[in-house]
Amino acid sequence: MQLVEQRVIKKSHPAWVGIDAMSFASKNLWNAANYCIRQSFIYGHGVPDYNSMDKLMQPSQEYKALPAKVSQQILKLLDKSWKGYFRAIGQYKLDSTNFTGKPKIPGYKPKDGRCVLIFTEQSTSKKVFKNSGQIKLSSIDYNFDTQIKQPQYCQSRIVPKLDHYVLEIVYEVSDHELSQSTERIAAIDLGINNLMAVTSNVPGFKPVLV
Repeated sequence: MQLVEQRVIKKSHPAWVGIDAMSFASKNLWNAANYCIRQSFIYGHGVPDYNSMDKLMQPSQEYKALPAKVSQQILKLLDKSWKGYFRAIGQYKLDSTNFTGKPKIPGYKPKDGRCVLIFTEQSTSKKVFKNSGQIKLSSIDYNFDTQIKQPQYCQSRIVPKLDHYVLEIVYEVSDHELSQSTERIAAIDLGINNLMAVTSNVPGFKPVLV
């Protein structure tokens, strides 16, 4: 089972400037690659697959603005988005009542927008992880603390939000580990007059009524 550990990155964070620049570059790559795919699709030449797009975009400034393996993940995400579009179109043709409208082809990110960054194991420093237990992502001059162990690590995603970023550290745990762990447990009780009550067995945690 995959779980996610999150870190909020605000403008005051030491890594903000670098992350923001990379997220902007990610948006540029998405838009440049999507333009090529859309033109090919609109003019009846089909949709290039991921491997074709990776080869096509490698010489481009947008591709080179990010570490190669990060650029590859953006192109894979775009490829997944197009495949999702075709699946949706197929379902729409079978039964349009499940949709509020006809599915649209993947769009462009806003000109001044940002796009997600994805770092696989290969884009994460194994040396830093082994020596310090911290996450060091390619081209980001900062080591992030984490509670997970190196063998559990899958990938990290940096997701742009309205005024901050969220670092999502994805890791793998077995169902056995998940069921046996009782060290840090939270309980949420949905209420009628109140939204919820939250309590935990973590020392020092104060129950919350929302």
